[in-house]
Amino acid sequence: MGDRHTWTAVPSMAQRARTVLATAWSCAVTAEGGREEFIGAHTVAEDGRVLLRLPDDSLLAAAAVCAPRGEPSAVLEFADVAPVPVRGRIRARLWLAGWFAPESGDLAFRPTRVVLREAGGAVVVDLDEFAGAEPDPLATAESRLLTHLADAHPDAVERLTRLVEPDSLHGAVRVQPLAVDRHGLTLRIERARAHGDVRLPFHRPADDVAQLSERMHVLLAQASAANRPRALQRQRTNGDG
Repeated sequence: MGDRHTWTAVPSMAQRARTVLATAWSCAVTAEGGREEFIGAHTVAEDGRVLLRLPDDSLLAAAAVCAPRGEPSAVLEFADVAPVPVRGRIRARLWLAGWFAPESGDLAFRPTRVVLREAGGAVVVDLDEFAGAEPDPLATAESRLLTHLADAHPDAVERLTRLVEPDSLHGAVRVQPLAVDRHGLTLRIERARAHGDVRLPFHRPADDVAQLSERMHVLLAQASAANRPRALQRQRTNGDG
């Protein structure tokens, strides 16, 4: 069955960064006036600029007025939180360092440095690639899709473990969908004291929810045909009996 999973493409770091930026619901800002967290106050321009609409009593707004040239430096932090409850729920953190400038009643933030930290470590993202990248086309639907998969189709999630190498499933006590993008589905494998992630690539990218549904059906068909036991069934049999 291994030859069925030859598509290994993943989003670029710039695409991942833009996806985190597009889906984050809060933004923490560290500037000369201190640190503030804003919920639902930011939007993102096509070139990656972050537009903040601040309350009148914001310390950041006051710092922008008092800063030389009206352009205070700042660091913006965004968290990518898994929609399904899992151990280690923050999937990534994104930091943007740069400058604010007034723009049409908002503060526009133009980054001069972009850093994305995921499980594998931190990566500095090229600014031109960041400006030109687009969020994953499934990003805005991901939360709904993953929670539906976890809540309504746990049997399908368990079936998909047949596509995972047995060594990766050793000691598994729970498997949950962690992430999905146009290139594949990621499962979180939880053990008694640790966890790890396994990626199941699609046979070709999905550009919308309809295509994603077809890609998932292909994965499930491959899982049904795989000559492997289900991980959690084996775990229960070898566990408490």
